[in-house]
Amino acid sequence: MKTHSVPDRGQDLLPLFPEHSLVTPDGELVIGGVGVAGLAERFGTPAYVVDEAGLRNQARLLRDGLAARHPNSEVVFASKSFPCLAAYQLFTAEGLAIDVAGAGELVMALAARVPPERLYLHGNAKTTAELTMALQAGVGTVVVDNFDDIDRLESLTSQQTPVARPQRVLVRIIPGISPDTHESQSTGGDESKFGLPADQAREAIARIRANSRLQLDGLHLHIGSQILATEPFARAVEVLGSVAALGTFDVYDIGGGLGVRYTLQDEAPTVEQYLDSITAAAAAYLPAGARLVIEPGRSLVARSCVTLYRVTTVKRTGRTFVAVDGGMADNLDVALTGQPFEAAIATRMADPPDEVVDLVGRQCESGDRLVGGLAVPAPAVGDLVVMPVTGAYTYTLANNYNGALRPPIVFCRDGQARLVAERETHEHVLALHRPARQNPIGEYEYPPDQLYRAHIVGEASPDVAST
Repeated sequence: MKTHSVPDRGQDLLPLFPEHSLVTPDGELVIGGVGVAGLAERFGTPAYVVDEAGLRNQARLLRDGLAARHPNSEVVFASKSFPCLAAYQLFTAEGLAIDVAGAGELVMALAARVPPERLYLHGNAKTTAELTMALQAGVGTVVVDNFDDIDRLESLTSQQTPVARPQRVLVRIIPGISPDTHESQSTGGDESKFGLPADQAREAIARIRANSRLQLDGLHLHIGSQILATEPFARAVEVLGSVAALGTFDVYDIGGGLGVRYTLQDEAPTVEQYLDSITAAAAAYLPAGARLVIEPGRSLVARSCVTLYRVTTVKRTGRTFVAVDGGMADNLDVALTGQPFEAAIATRMADPPDEVVDLVGRQCESGDRLVGGLAVPAPAVGDLVVMPVTGAYTYTLANNYNGALRPPIVFCRDGQARLVAERETHEHVLALHRPARQNPIGEYEYPPDQLYRAHIVGEASPDVAST
């Protein structure tokens, strides 16, 4: 695991925390005007806490900054990074379009009342059912990744009577760019599973143009995620402009991928530096007047959110382990990509550290280490721990390992906190197993529902209570 800097105090980490964060004189972290101790008491832990105003400001920074540099442009929220219904609503209200990668995200976007024509459907393995749902909903743009996409679109649109409008599409190409990022986050190399090489893209374009029910708007590419330099993005724009053999187009979509600071040691481009780079490249390499589309995800949502945990165990063996009530079930990024994070004792942010510990989760994996070598002041059971920069790829990758329950999402603004996504419950999880509960395998001394009520909910029957 990468090393990270050791701050003198938790409050030294404030540059990583949401925009509207502060530390009170007694050391408590406040987000959006709401103290974390009260948030933990009201909503429990683990919990995702979002600075709503900060989230809006980041959307405006990207939207207005791109429009000022390249007026014919569009910012599209890559919702896979944070598929929260409230986020779909917020970004739609801020004038962003939305990209969805599959039926689940499409359902969320439609439930949030995103105008269908403002949706982009992505995916390297779209099913017939997903494309049917998208067409019936009136999704604005389908990003074609392969020839099977075209086969399905040709078949499905041929069954539409009458055709309100041709289905707009973009063709995703492989740019041959492998930026410096984790292997799992690199999507633009020659061996990527996403997109088509130039010769196949040419064939796909010809097929689409030959079909009156499909409208080819342009090209799409995406080079990866958590990219901490602007040069690869400028090169991606250059690639789009250099494939003259494919023709010229009205729309050029360069995807997302801008990285963020997770630790004090990280150096990430500013939004302004990123926008300067891509728009300069667009002016140099793309047709005059062409529409430039970007799809930020991580850079849009990561900093706005923190995760709150409660310390359950402090163990001093070969190392000092501080274990919390969450872990890789609510933040898989550490184990999946080795992404380093920072953390602090949320109610003692002003205290100097006096011990170096490993902050670990509760899942049954040695890899469930949230932060290694973390300097904290006198950790104790019951402490609140806060981890910043958890807005991207945490909630969306949350899972039920060891029976963990997905945490709630809480938006904070102007001193008010509101729940926007509930904590998952055991009842939610067990509902998926209703068939086995209704038709059990084997013999039980007590009906399964009775056992569940007795031992989980605490509604023991006299028979169960007496055993």
